[in-house]
Amino acid sequence: MTGDRRPGRPRSEATRRAIEAAALDELRERGYASLTIEGIAARAGAGKQTIYRWWRSKADLVLDAMTDFADATVPIPDEGSLPGDLLAFLVASFRQRGARPALVGLMAHAVLDPEFAPAFRERFLFARRAALRGILQRAVARGEIDEAVDLELLLDVVFGVLWYRLLVDHASLDDAAARDLAALVVRAASLNQVAAQ
Repeated sequence: MTGDRRPGRPRSEATRRAIEAAALDELRERGYASLTIEGIAARAGAGKQTIYRWWRSKADLVLDAMTDFADATVPIPDEGSLPGDLLAFLVASFRQRGARPALVGLMAHAVLDPEFAPAFRERFLFARRAALRGILQRAVARGEIDEAVDLELLLDVVFGVLWYRLLVDHASLDDAAARDLAALVVRAASLNQVAAQ
């Protein structure tokens, strides 16, 4: 499974970071289809054997790189209110639109490779959902969202917009889009909206 310890010497954290950074740089320049272990190794100054010892495939390497990247660049905000938390989360998420080649490549690989798909769902897709679910659950605890609201549907709305725009590339993922989506979700989740139904 992705992320399991492979046989051999323990990982050097500095080398791991260099390899992941090289993979993301190569992705931005070449795209997922043209990404190679050889190119990543050359850019990172690491041996191919080191990469293959730590990752089974380029998809596993990119998944680790994107998971670490998302954890570092999209923190879980606590602004004290649903509108503030949601806007901060979406702005940070949408500002990573430069990672589009990696995300689209991973999604395509997950569709084509049933062995890779569970790792992508659990470690990346569901992890991002869990981060946003925590924000929504805090809002429920503060009384900003009625307990009857279907949080999973709200999560689908947010990530549906994100992934549709990533995959189809028909509209931007910018700060304005983040503000509009945050406002839409807040309206949908508000107590007044629920009471009016």
